[in-house]
Amino acid sequence: MTLPVTVTFMLADWIIKGIADGTLERVGGVIREVGSKHIVTWLREQGSPTGNQLEELGRSMLLTQGILQVTSAVSILNLGVSVIGFAVIAQRLKELEQRLQQAQKLLNHINRKIDLSFYANFRAAIELATNAFTMTKIENRRSSALQAINRFLEAEHIYTEFADIEIEQKSQIADEYLLTLSLAYLAEAHCYLELEEHDTALRRFQEGAIVIRSRIQKYVKLLLTSNPAIYLQPEFRGKIDLRRLTRIYQWLDPTLDENAVFDRQRMNLFMLAKDPNKWVESIPAAIWDSKVDWVGKAIWDDPKPQIYARLPKTLEVVESMIETNRRFEAYQTEIQAISQLGISFHDWLKLTPCTEVKPEGAKLMYIIPSKPLVAN
Repeated sequence: MTLPVTVTFMLADWIIKGIADGTLERVGGVIREVGSKHIVTWLREQGSPTGNQLEELGRSMLLTQGILQVTSAVSILNLGVSVIGFAVIAQRLKELEQRLQQAQKLLNHINRKIDLSFYANFRAAIELATNAFTMTKIENRRSSALQAINRFLEAEHIYTEFADIEIEQKSQIADEYLLTLSLAYLAEAHCYLELEEHDTALRRFQEGAIVIRSRIQKYVKLLLTSNPAIYLQPEFRGKIDLRRLTRIYQWLDPTLDENAVFDRQRMNLFMLAKDPNKWVESIPAAIWDSKVDWVGKAIWDDPKPQIYARLPKTLEVVESMIETNRRFEAYQTEIQAISQLGISFHDWLKLTPCTEVKPEGAKLMYIIPSKPLVAN
């Protein structure tokens, strides 16, 4: 069977030109037409990079394909759903659990406990799903997979509630629960993909995207603070510019351009210069919590230097959350492609260049449809 796609290790010149002149854009793991939003390429990592490897991948894309913008902040999700199986989900879950364990040490100062017991249940569900798809009998495989799906559904409800509570409290661990929630939806959808239930997987991704995006939006607005102009103060020259802040605002509202974003900050810049202490008094605990971060400090000390030092990292968190959300939403296009091309999920996983030799150091593979895919 000849598939209407080209699989290659080299990014086509016309795609490079399109990104350079602004007619194409990268959103998550896809490259699409800016106007029509039609998909022209899927990006797929070679292997399943984790941790520092993902950061290295992002930097490599910036250096070798200068036109492919990837934020320096690492997304917890891979570029494609096809390379984030249960083993990768389990690894990401472990990383999040470890981060919460570290946060617990700080929260001990205010006698606040984090309930990590549900992570054990989530891990057990992943193991159940993994075992399910090693079974040879179809009926046993499906039965075990459905049991795992029920546990993933439970995890979705639990971590939606946790995320809502932490966002409401403006806490420093809200992002960990949002990311865990993304993994729960991904694990559930992956079970349906393994069962070749493409329509159900797509529906669950679409439903999950609504739940996750609405909460990430609240979290992003929280981290932008009551006065986002704080990110444009002189000491961040060379680190944070208006273009970078604009990309964040465009995720919230695609109609905005740099001029519109600057206009929003005109009065903010004035107010910040007039009374910087007013901003400090309104800063959310997600960035700085005096009960946790000011332990052992004299009450007359100025906290602003410590707070300001955190802002570049805070903006990276914002970019990372947005990138994670974009990748999650882009997964839907892969499932649509599988259905439109009429192939199985497992055949999609096996796609590779037929005759092309993989260049040394190549970290990405490009799947290019014969004609742009209309994304729903």
